Amino acid sequence: MKIRIKGNSLRYRLTKTDVDNFLKNDYLEERTNFGDQQLIYALQKSESNMLEAIFNNNKITLLMPTAWAKEWEATGRVGFRGNHGELFLLIEKDFKCLDDVTEDQSDNYPNPLAQS
Repeated sequence: MKIRIKGNSLRYRLTKTDVDNFLKNDYLEERTNFGDQQLIYALQKSESNMLEAIFNNNKITLLMPTAWAKEWEATGRVGFRGNHGELFLLIEKDFKCLDDVTEDQSDNYPNPLAQS
């Protein structure tokens, strides 16, 4: 799972394995070490009917409605977006890049813009 933060925008991008683990376990988290501290970012299913975000004790948790997770599993939908107050939230599948990158993209979704 990748995180991207810009201003009041928060975006999570998930690989195939990330999506599978999230749908199976109702929860997914990653950690980034900053010396003696960690930034934790997580995705959790919720009984809410909208995307929500919580930031507490160096942990960002995006809450995704369980109904949306079921839709994600049953369809080819790419992602979900919403607002929580002034914060724009986006959760989406991570596609393979069209240009050359050095990171491993073997677990990313095929890019629909790629030529066969």
